Amino acid sequence: MLSQETSALGSTEKSTVRDRLWLWGHDAGAHNDSWGLPRPSRITPTEAAFYLGIPHLIMVRYRGRPPLPFDQYALPFRALKQVVWSVVGAGGQTDERERVHVLDLAARHPNITGLMMDDFFGSEQPAQGDDPAALPPDKLRELRSQLTVGGRRLRLWAVLYEHQLERPLAPYLELLDLVSFWTWDSGKLQELESNLERLEKVAPRSGRVLGCYLWDYGRKKPMPLDLMRHQCELGLRWLRQGRIEGMIFLASCLCDLELEAVEWTRNWIAQMGEKSGASRVSA
Repeated sequence: MLSQETSALGSTEKSTVRDRLWLWGHDAGAHNDSWGLPRPSRITPTEAAFYLGIPHLIMVRYRGRPPLPFDQYALPFRALKQVVWSVVGAGGQTDERERVHVLDLAARHPNITGLMMDDFFGSEQPAQGDDPAALPPDKLRELRSQLTVGGRRLRLWAVLYEHQLERPLAPYLELLDLVSFWTWDSGKLQELESNLERLEKVAPRSGRVLGCYLWDYGRKKPMPLDLMRHQCELGLRWLRQGRIEGMIFLASCLCDLELEAVEWTRNWIAQMGEKSGASRVSA
């Protein structure tokens, strides 16, 4: 397990690159029926984390999978250093029963260190109007008041897409501990540097984590290696500068398909994982 000094992303202790990496997890085969993948996947989230050499997992419910309760499903995750579990799943799906169950699960699993809210501000696809947040501010404050479990405090994460940066989200962002930042349109990955600056202005108090797609979901085709390299090189620089707290690779249910971007990333992690990561992080 990680030491007390490195178990929370907000640590000021020195860390390795691997200490700052996360895998976005879905149930085995969750993306098999869409997104243009070359063949079905069978790999589980835990298997994928070990395959990539990533010690931390963000487990996100996708189209009702896995079904509640999660008790037996969560057992293999004990082998991981840290787990963040979704209380808002893909598509912004959430309900009170699920949120209560995940908080109870976290109380019984000491390596669950946070809660993720996926698609919290709306879909990955830019909408004509502003999608409502998955939870109104009062419900978000209520959830935040429940984050102390098992003698420790969980961190509250949410997904924010590049195309949502212009929306008036301050009442929500100030209640988050971490913003995971995603670029859905791969054509805009060349704008990552300027968009990180925009994010820093929009969410100055929240920690920031860079989301990296291993498949070009928007175009339903492989992620070009030059763009995969671009994301990783920028992410590494920002980690060392303390401008982001971590990087997330999406998704676990791609990792047994022998995709070039997955295999390149696996090799990159093997080469860079034990090198120095952030020596300080954002507040």
